[in-house]
Parts: sequence; structure tokens; C-alpha cells
Amino acid sequence: MIINGVQIDDTFAEAFNMRGTRVIITAQNLKWAYHAANAMTGFATSVIGCGVEAGIERELSEHETPDGRPGVSILMFAMGSKVLMQQLETRMGQCILTCPTAAAFAGIESEDKINLGKNLRFFGDGYQTSKLFRDANGIAKRYWRVPVMDGEFLCEETTGMVRAIGGGNFLILATSQPAALAAAEAAIVAMKKVPNVIMPFPGGVVRSGSKVGSKYKTMFASTNDAFCPTLKGTTNTELSPEIESVMEIVIDGIGFEDIAESMRVGIQAICDLGKSSGVKRISAGNYGGKLGPHHFKLHEIMGNPTL
Repeated sequence: MIINGVQIDDTFAEAFNMRGTRVIITAQNLKWAYHAANAMTGFATSVIGCGVEAGIERELSEHETPDGRPGVSILMFAMGSKVLMQQLETRMGQCILTCPTAAAFAGIESEDKINLGKNLRFFGDGYQTSKLFRDANGIAKRYWRVPVMDGEFLCEETTGMVRAIGGGNFLILATSQPAALAAAEAAIVAMKKVPNVIMPFPGGVVRSGSKVGSKYKTMFASTNDAFCPTLKGTTNTELSPEIESVMEIVIDGIGFEDIAESMRVGIQAICDLGKSSGVKRISAGNYGGKLGPHHFKLHEIMGNPTL
């Protein structure tokens, strides 16, 4: 498959099951909502070393938030419910409770609930109070008001936890590092418009794509040497001579279709840059189907035209 001069490999991205949640962060203005959300989603690029993968999903206007203030929604993903619960509670206490004017609310409904402010209320040292409301559907929701030095910290007691997918990805193969990065940036701009997904790595892009295993016994993941341009002469490379840089975009999402759509618009944005962009191929990372049950086939995602 070739789209606007860019070859789309006949391969698939391999993704795995995760558990996910959404939290709505509001504040006096967007600046402080972003301060809180950026702190909460920091050091959350990969479960390999961070415990969770997290990122800002989108901005929210005052008409979209429970307290009528501007805010942002964040998504968090982990390999299991226990880790997700622990990471959410820790990050809430260190990053949202501490942030001036910030408040936090459930961002997703589910039968499975995890603590948002349920235990943070104890920071109030007995002075905390709660309010129980029923929404339009008759569902009871409890909110905690915790006294803090700038006034009160308002937080919903719980949020929902859902089954999710992590590890959707595609690789950008280009003739130079600037070309690969410019293409990745164009893809991220388009992908950020898709709901229910995040790209958790810095700026949405990862340069250190990995493979399972290593020559060192203590390492369970190591550099993806087949896609490292400086190793073309010493390893079983996947790169042709003109490829000098590879960038990867990794996607976590609530559902399969969410990730597939984000991949489609991202790849299309790269192809729309034209033949002079320096991008030669789009590929994807997989482990022969052994890593996870979710396979995002590039040709199926992009359709079947040759343009």
C-alpha cells in the first residue's frame, strides 16, 4: 500500500489489555487546571518503569465540567486494577490536593469504582465534610470538602474503572531525524482530536522503541535494534539504506475503535505532508502476536487504495 508516496507496511501493531480511568480536573482557570493535570500525569510514559501510563485527553469548557469551571480530562492506564488504584490515589494526593484552586471529579461511569477522594478526605483531620447528591438518573454521588489553606479542596469520592487497551502504535521511517520528528508532530496534532485516547510519551513520541528480551539477564526489554539506523550494518535490520531516523507513536485507549481511529488520522496526517516530507514508510511494532490479543492491522485501518 502506498499513500501519497508513503509506503504502508503490511503489518500490525500488537496491543494488550489494561485497566483505565478518566478524571476531570478543574481549577480557577485553564492555567491552573493544566498545572494540576501536568503534575498528575508526569512520569507516566510506560508501565515498564512508571507503573501507569497517563496523559491529558482534552480541554473542557465550563459548560462541560461538574462545577462550571474550565478544566481538562486525563486518562490513566495500568496493567491491573490494584496498580491503577494505588497510582491514582497517590497522584491525587501529591498533585491535585496540593494544587491551588484544583478540584477533581469522576470522568467515566462504570460498575467498577476506584477511590478518588475517599481516602484523601482524612487529610482534613476530622474537619472534612461530605455531600451526597443524586444525578438525573438517580445515581448517588458523594463529594468531599476538605479544608486547605486556600479554602477548600472539593473531590468526588470515586470514579469508574473500565477495561482498556494499551500499546497501539506505528513507526515513522524517514530520511532524517528532523523529517521523522516533523511527521510525528503533525500526526500528534491530528490524533489529539480523537477522544478516548492518549499518547503517553513526551510530546506523544518515543524514540527508544523496544523489543522483548535482552542479552543482559536483568533486562526484560531492550532497544529495537532492527529499527536503529546506526545498526544497519551489524544487525538483522528492517531499514533500507536511505532511512536515517525512526520515531514511534504509542497509543492507549478505552476501546479498539478509539485506537484504530487515532492511528488512521495520525498516519493520514503524515501522508498528507507529501512526497517531499522525507517519510518513506509507516510500519508498526509487534511480537508475532505473542504479546497481546489486540492486533491493529495497518492496511485494514488505512483501507486499500494505492494513491
